[in-house]
Amino acid sequence: MAMMTISEARAALPEVLDRVAGGEEVTITRHGRPVARGDPPGHLVSRRVAGALDDAERIHELLSEAAATPLPTETGAAETGPAGASPPGEAGLTAERAEELIAAIRAGRDAR
Repeated sequence: MAMMTISEARAALPEVLDRVAGGEEVTITRHGRPVARGDPPGHLVSRRVAGALDDAERIHELLSEAAATPLPTETGAAETGPAGASPPGEAGLTAERAEELIAAIRAGRDAR
């Protein structure tokens, strides 16, 4: 990855654009700090696609885990159900387990 000052980039703009079009990443700095970056066309798209594929893989894993976990029935919780399942005779989650799930979702959202 090439780095150059704003003055250098201004003086050689056609060359900078040719380098970027050729696949090179160019970072432009002001007072030693990066302020702009030129990426080859499609570079950002490929990074976004990679991120989307990683997210899709994680979602697949979560769905597979969920599919393997039996749900409680209306007449009672499955014997091998997850921790936090309602006691026998009650359907759904316990309030405690619901709060744990909400906290996990909020923590994941806040971490972004």
